Amino acid sequence: MNQHIKAPMMQEDAKKLRSGDYVYITGTIYTARDAAHKRMYEALEKGETLPLDVRNNIIYYMGPSPAREGRPIGSAGPTTSSRMDKYAPSLLDLGLIGMIGKGKRSDAVKEAIIRNGAVYFAAVGGAGALLSKSIKASEVIAYDDLGTEAIRKLEVEEFPVIVVIDSEGNNLYETAIEEYKTL
Repeated sequence: MNQHIKAPMMQEDAKKLRSGDYVYITGTIYTARDAAHKRMYEALEKGETLPLDVRNNIIYYMGPSPAREGRPIGSAGPTTSSRMDKYAPSLLDLGLIGMIGKGKRSDAVKEAIIRNGAVYFAAVGGAGALLSKSIKASEVIAYDDLGTEAIRKLEVEEFPVIVVIDSEGNNLYETAIEEYKTL
């Protein structure tokens, strides 16, 4: 099913999404990769505040290439999500409502998604140039010294993703394999 959502996203909207849904996101999302996640995790361990309020927000696991002239961002494809698995449950417990990346997630992340009524989306790997066309603005908001791994605030319009793990724990990567076996 095709769904159109606004970001930030409320939990009741996340709970309406089902594994396998095609979703088009419009609004504000944030980027953060390995190094930024590590810094946020360390800040939480020290009792410090995060550089952004994660509640009801979506984090895209992406580090863009340099922007070409006249564009807000360069190629913007997803990175492998499992590299953030150590940090994701803590962020989900703070109210993070969605994550965008590619690839499988750990059982701990899946449990945190269910516990918090969140969702995990996949963006198509290898389609970074195409995905960047949905990004209308990009601004570094934290950890500028990390270069492409800095946290960015993105304004997106009809950003295409697929629900992989929904708030009930249904996992497209698992159900698709089972469906294929029956063919």
